[in-house]
Amino acid sequence: MNDRLGAAERGENPTVLARMRTGWAVIGDVQHLPGYCLLLYAGQADHLTDLPRPERARFLFDLSLLGEAVEAACRRHDSDFRRLNYEVLGNSWEHLHGHVHARYDWEPPALRHGPVWRYGSERTDPVHRLDARHDELRAAITGELTKLLPDAYETS
Repeated sequence: MNDRLGAAERGENPTVLARMRTGWAVIGDVQHLPGYCLLLYAGQADHLTDLPRPERARFLFDLSLLGEAVEAACRRHDSDFRRLNYEVLGNSWEHLHGHVHARYDWEPPALRHGPVWRYGSERTDPVHRLDARHDELRAAITGELTKLLPDAYETS
């Protein structure tokens, strides 16, 4: 899918979890570490610093809310849930977006404490593609976002 944002706006992006204040919360195309999600900025920006400071704060707050939803869902889904990692990269897709990576105690000790990119091509192996196996976790993350967003935006 080349036009992820346009597809989200048209209701055609199957990975969309929710529309947030600054963008689209989506579940990752690969679920090597179950619960991997992204926040795709809905405007035009390549870098976080392209945004005025108040919009930067809103984007990062939205990213933290997505993380809060992922954490709650993953804790219920897998007792070995350990923590979250957040990243804002832009190296592969030059559009502002943030990554939320769930991390687990079952990960190999040598990889457990570093960035997920250390997994190399194993991370994107087709066996980890998003599919029906992930429907329950996806629904749980969406449910958590649905609960969080109204209250979070009232108080921010």
